[in-house]
Amino acid sequence: MLIREQQSRYRTLWLCLVCGISLFVLRPIDIHAQSRLPISTAEKCTEGNTDPICTDSNSTESQSTQEASQTESSVIPAKQALKATGHETGSETSSVVSTTNPKNTKKKNHRGTLVPAPLPISSPTVGLGMVPGLGYIFPFSRSDKISPPSVIGAAGLITNNGSRGFGIGANLYMKENTYESTALFVHGNVNYNIYGSGLTEGFKLPLTQSGDLFRGEFLRRVFEKVFIGPRFWTGHSFVTLVPTSDQTPPPALVGLGLQTTMRALGVRVIRDTRANQFYPTAGGKLEFTSDFFMKSIGSKYSFQAYRFIFNRYFSPGKNQVIAYDLFGCGTSGQPPFYGNCIYGTSNELRGYTAGKYFDRYTSGTQVEYRLTLPKGFGLAAFGGIGGVIPGSSQVLFKNSHFLPDIGGGPRFELSKKYHVNLRTDFSRGRDSWTWSMGVGEAF
Repeated sequence: MLIREQQSRYRTLWLCLVCGISLFVLRPIDIHAQSRLPISTAEKCTEGNTDPICTDSNSTESQSTQEASQTESSVIPAKQALKATGHETGSETSSVVSTTNPKNTKKKNHRGTLVPAPLPISSPTVGLGMVPGLGYIFPFSRSDKISPPSVIGAAGLITNNGSRGFGIGANLYMKENTYESTALFVHGNVNYNIYGSGLTEGFKLPLTQSGDLFRGEFLRRVFEKVFIGPRFWTGHSFVTLVPTSDQTPPPALVGLGLQTTMRALGVRVIRDTRANQFYPTAGGKLEFTSDFFMKSIGSKYSFQAYRFIFNRYFSPGKNQVIAYDLFGCGTSGQPPFYGNCIYGTSNELRGYTAGKYFDRYTSGTQVEYRLTLPKGFGLAAFGGIGGVIPGSSQVLFKNSHFLPDIGGGPRFELSKKYHVNLRTDFSRGRDSWTWSMGVGEAF
């Protein structure tokens, strides 16, 4: 009995040993999961070393390599067979898809950039208030790498003197910079003052003007960087004295107290070699516009308005730009007072209250130095000189002397992609000073 029990125990141990060896030999082998020798041991096992540890490790590595090659040779055909029959495991398939799916690794690329700009305003003309604005800069076509970025935007006006208004606009570049289209619509009421000059120096007249305005144009590139095309104006307005005013307007102030419709056809010609219209560092812009207001198309007044602009940009050093601006404006015929050239608007020149100089002819030139600083900040300093020349029929705005300005202010980058700056300017004119904010450079 004792001998039989011992034999039974030996048989059980023998079966366990055989099963263990079989499982060890027949298990799947992944060569990448094999542990390597420690660095100190591997350094000892150089070629020609007969150390027993090196000999055992070398033989073990050789045997493992042979086993791995045999296993892989048997596993690869099996995988191919599974793919052919469509029975490959779902976990393995999902693992391959998750590592090769480009959606998980590709960063989402936004088409354009939103530029919010709530701008405070402080003006002797319209008072204290806010100009909330929002712009969107984007390529009109994703596949177009030549056209400048297009812009659409909206802005409002709220001031403490009762002025209210809003406007929407768009400037689109299409077909690899072949076409340019611009549209603008403005509606509201503005309370402002106009001032006498020359013989009527010290005269102040508070007015209220309400109405709407639409302007559209479509340009085509004719050669190189030159665009030319038609433009159209139409607008309705009513100008009257502020009810609380005790001033008596002069009889020569054309357009006061009348419901006015103004329409014009015009032409715009522009040559633009700037690489970035928001912050140019080189190149230039040459622009000429002419508008013909005619009774034959429904305008109350018949007159002509001309405008000329020349800008040039230089970069004397890193993060530095010198910008030059030359402008001129002229009118002919019988325009209303607000149809004349208005000195101090459109940043030509800064430092003067809009409403002080309504004249038939204005001109000026200015230079601005721009410096880009770290963290999106910047500085600018500018100076210029200009003049106004009244028409022979003007009485209220009779002034013909030169009007210089000087000033400067900080900048802050609203869009790094397009280098769009928030601009603040403190300007000093001949007999006044102004503080203003805007999006983009002055010119």
